[in-house]
Amino acid sequence: MTRITSKFTDLRKAGRKAFIPYITAGDPDLETTLELILELERSGADIVELGVPFSDPVADGIVIQRASERSLKNGTTARACLDLVKELRRQSEVPIVLFSYLNPLLALGENSIGQRLRDAGVDGVLATDLVPEEAGEFIDQMRRAEIDTVFLVAPTSTDERIKLVAEASRGFIYAVSRAGVTGVRQSLSEAAAQLVDRVRRFSALPVAVGFGVSTTEQVAEVWSHADAAVVGSRIVAEIENCADRSKVTERVGALTRQMVSTRR
Repeated sequence: MTRITSKFTDLRKAGRKAFIPYITAGDPDLETTLELILELERSGADIVELGVPFSDPVADGIVIQRASERSLKNGTTARACLDLVKELRRQSEVPIVLFSYLNPLLALGENSIGQRLRDAGVDGVLATDLVPEEAGEFIDQMRRAEIDTVFLVAPTSTDERIKLVAEASRGFIYAVSRAGVTGVRQSLSEAAAQLVDRVRRFSALPVAVGFGVSTTEQVAEVWSHADAAVVGSRIVAEIENCADRSKVTERVGALTRQMVSTRR
């Protein structure tokens, strides 16, 4: 049982839903990223999505694109992200999902990605540009390393595709609230709740909803029909907009506590 599965099991027994924040590794720097993860956990995060910066983040909106650019300018690599997780494991057992594109992962060594993730203490991986139809070898490698594989479904996904994603996924399934890229939105699509119901016809895995979830009210709305709410751009924007780097951890912690405040 991975840390992700264990966390969802514990939450289910307690009748609670999960809060999953996303941050980009190396933004504003790797030392602060470590502090942010620890503060996110203290403030109510159940699982953390750690983004690996990439030069062509096609699934991300402008806020996370800028975060990737800032991180890459700092020289952040996939190996540096794994070193960060290794350091984190000296202090925390919070589940970590590595949110990446395939190219940065390949830089770890095509046949050794799974073992490197395991050795670092990573629990799951979401390669946003890797589709299940082309992921057979990758999935096999992750299974051998006991790394959960998270795949995306969208409101436009057919039942056939949802079934395919369900078979390829472990840990949880990521339901995209709407078609398009990541980013803050004023309201969520009604299609998100319908999508969660459709996913549950094919899988007993927890379902997390993300892309556009950016307010306390939206987090509560997601919790009303899904097992987890994922918040990325809103948190990354808080990091970007904090001119005083010494205050960024405090501000992100306050935002997180606000977002989980409706959870009993």
